[in-house]
Amino acid sequence: MSDALIPPRLRNDCFAMPQGVAWVPVDEALALLRARLHAVTGIEDVATSGAQGRILAAPVTARRSNPPRPNSAVDGYGFAHDATGDGVQRLPLVPGRAAAGQPFDGAVPPGHALRILTGAILPDGIDTVVLEEDCATDGQVVAFDGPVKRGINTRKAGEDVTEGATILPAGRRLTPADLALLSAVGVAQVTVHRRLRVGVLSTGDELLPDPGTDAAPHQIFDANRPMLLALIEAWGYEPVDLGHAPDDAAIIAARLDHGAQQADAILTSGGASAGDEDHVSRLLRERGTLSSWRIAVKPGRPLALALWGGVPIFGLPGNPVAALTCALVFARPALSLLAGAGWVQPQGFTVPAAFTKTKKAGRREFLRARLTEDGAAEVFASEGSGRISGLSWATGLVELPDEACTIKPGDPVRYIPYASFGITSAG
Repeated sequence: MSDALIPPRLRNDCFAMPQGVAWVPVDEALALLRARLHAVTGIEDVATSGAQGRILAAPVTARRSNPPRPNSAVDGYGFAHDATGDGVQRLPLVPGRAAAGQPFDGAVPPGHALRILTGAILPDGIDTVVLEEDCATDGQVVAFDGPVKRGINTRKAGEDVTEGATILPAGRRLTPADLALLSAVGVAQVTVHRRLRVGVLSTGDELLPDPGTDAAPHQIFDANRPMLLALIEAWGYEPVDLGHAPDDAAIIAARLDHGAQQADAILTSGGASAGDEDHVSRLLRERGTLSSWRIAVKPGRPLALALWGGVPIFGLPGNPVAALTCALVFARPALSLLAGAGWVQPQGFTVPAAFTKTKKAGRREFLRARLTEDGAAEVFASEGSGRISGLSWATGLVELPDEACTIKPGDPVRYIPYASFGITSAG
């Protein structure tokens, strides 16, 4: 199949909010994204050996059963169960043996046994295998205690997978284990979605794109772009570095034009709010289709969602802590839909708190956290959104509900490890 097959583009109003909505609860924002987005990538056929991390565009069926023929599960001696009974059994050995990849040529007569190794196809006349450690032999006869269970230490043909069975569904992101399964049942190539290309653009006069340069007191190094590019790669997409743009509408527009030609989706950071220098949101409003979502989340709140040349734009906050949080909570499931893998939700775990906090009602809060040796969640010492070190210190996030709550040590809280967001941590 050709990757020239392009699915329908997103509607211009896909990010439009209902009239009268001011603050959007987190769950409502996620539900709207889930309902309005769909896959935007074409499809192609790739070799199974190179399909790690790719997203299936069609279900896969087995071309061959696994195992293809009945075989032995152990090293031992095989025979027909009907020729055995109670007490000590002594069976003459047939010359030769059966091994994996070296089948026995012929049939084993009733009342006889054959040396057989793990993985060897069961020849005619064998339906049961006794483990060699349970046998005694002089090379001519094998002896073992009966009775033995019919079919013991054997594998049936197709007991794992049968030919023609659906083994993997469309939308699955292929893992190394999946590649083993595909190979075992004779699938040499799979139909997958083309890798989602995601552009990353940082904006702001205060940013220096190169941390190796000298910085004036009013300048800071760009932390968001390397973080987001690495995040895109960790999620299995193709990162497209759109660089850094100063607070200049013409330059930002040119970068977005370039990005719309190179990428299927774009993440921007900075300029997503409504201040004097928030050129991204103003530009998207004037030349794109902008819906500025004020989400009831901390850290975060402003999330600019728009289409630019038909390409979805996710305008993240400029603060790295808020940018990463919003990328994990909102961009990850949205990009998964765009990539063809369906909606993904992070798996959280209820653990005891190792901190104290009083929270007001009105916003969902995500705290940088990690687990203690006892399995309790401790949070970073400061909730300040400028404390980037807390992102590196943490191994996940504690999610606090929209409602008011008071957390004391030992109280149950929801902890979401970074791994549940598709990234790894040093912890």
